[in-house]
Amino acid sequence: MSNAEKVALVTGAARGIGAAIAWKLAALGHPVVVADVLEEREATAGAIRAAGGEARAIALDVADEAAVSALPEALGASWPRLGILVNNAGISPKGADGKARKIREMPAEEWRRVLAVNLTGAFLVSQACLPPLRARRWGRIIMLTSQAARAKSQIAGAHYTAAKSGLMGFARSLATELGPDGITVNSIAPGRIDTPMARGTTDAANAAFAANIPLARLGTPEDVAEVAAFLASEAAGYLTGATIDVGGGSYMP
Repeated sequence: MSNAEKVALVTGAARGIGAAIAWKLAALGHPVVVADVLEEREATAGAIRAAGGEARAIALDVADEAAVSALPEALGASWPRLGILVNNAGISPKGADGKARKIREMPAEEWRRVLAVNLTGAFLVSQACLPPLRARRWGRIIMLTSQAARAKSQIAGAHYTAAKSGLMGFARSLATELGPDGITVNSIAPGRIDTPMARGTTDAANAAFAANIPLARLGTPEDVAEVAAFLASEAAGYLTGATIDVGGGSYMP
């Protein structure tokens, strides 16, 4: 199959890492579906089209079971051609001071919402997308987890860390289940990436983080997108259940 026959669904793709992945996949010839709750999704898809790529935008709250179950209708003729799913949608609430709430101060509703979006959302979307992927006996599922799931974090909240850790475990289980169907499932664990989410904390916190990175800078969304493009390619056909760290050396297992 050519890339034009492998539609890519990218969640949380209106901006940041998700948008960079959508741009990269479109540049490689994949028709891209930019899925997000943010209205910026339309501008992102439009910009990709203006640059010569094939893209469309859909509104999608990954934590909304009814919305996820309607994906076949939302994608229409693209649904049978689905080949790549990037589970990127995620939230990381911060207080007015740019810091995550401590566990002792965290409302249960905030905990539930973060797990609903960051973990259950990936489960719902992955489950919904299995029929077309399994029917083609080819597919790539990519989970965007986090360095916070790999090591201690003084920036991310406990709910974010728990959800991203769970996402890595879910990816391994899914990889084991889907291997016989020709579908690979891998995770990317970004370190500190210069995105709107990262800018939700203070400049001082980001500068302190960068000072301890061996490559001496924050990452860019494009750094992550390059790895996602590899995992989505034929070249990664014998790689599954893996987590690739994209953090400039800030985490070395």
